[in-house]
Amino acid sequence: MRIKMVACEVIFREVCLCAARAKTVVDLVFLRRGLHSNPDTLREAVQKVVDGTEESHCQAIALGYALCSNGVAGLRARKIPLVVPRAHDCITLLVGSKERYAQEFGARPGTYYYSGGWIERGADQVPRSPEDGAGLDVPFEELVGKYGQDNAEYLWEIQSAWIKNYTHATFIDVGLGNTDEYRAHTRREAAERGWSYDELPADLSLLQALLDGDWDEERFLIARPGQQIVPCVGEAIMGVAEG
Repeated sequence: MRIKMVACEVIFREVCLCAARAKTVVDLVFLRRGLHSNPDTLREAVQKVVDGTEESHCQAIALGYALCSNGVAGLRARKIPLVVPRAHDCITLLVGSKERYAQEFGARPGTYYYSGGWIERGADQVPRSPEDGAGLDVPFEELVGKYGQDNAEYLWEIQSAWIKNYTHATFIDVGLGNTDEYRAHTRREAAERGWSYDELPADLSLLQALLDGDWDEERFLIARPGQQIVPCVGEAIMGVAEG
């Protein structure tokens, strides 16, 4: 089987490792991390790759994304099936399953997770038009330019409020790249924000299964040609709709 993998560059190292081990033939396409700043922009970028993939090129398109703030919701399979892990965000892809993520979250909900890819590429931003709104992770200077000093200060306060909801910084150790620097970065972030620090070993079995073509219904959603990915409530996380 030949698979086209369309993935966020935040998991570049992990995907490349799993692709090298894969039982299938894999063609890789990576998209910028900054697309996460606006789910509509992310969806448009992924859909463009899907629409540009010829039926003769591969038997399936695997998505190295989770639901990602509904960034994959609305994606349509054309002539080739789309396969996506059942996950809310990329942390699930790094810890092996939505069940393990739920277990970690239940044990300590106030945890902000760091990975090597997020640290390396987290500063990437994709330009937005005024129609796109403020977006996420917007620098203060950009807010000032768009909305003026007073409004920018208010928006910055709202945008930064999320920090108060966290108590821990956890480094997910994949064992790839400059782990000493990633670990040090996470420790600095924790110290600056008054959080506790700890580490969590990665589990790439979910990503490996995605690239191996081992797509059981419990872990993966398959959108057949003509179907659209939609979010849903419950453990399934996402489903499909016709048309």
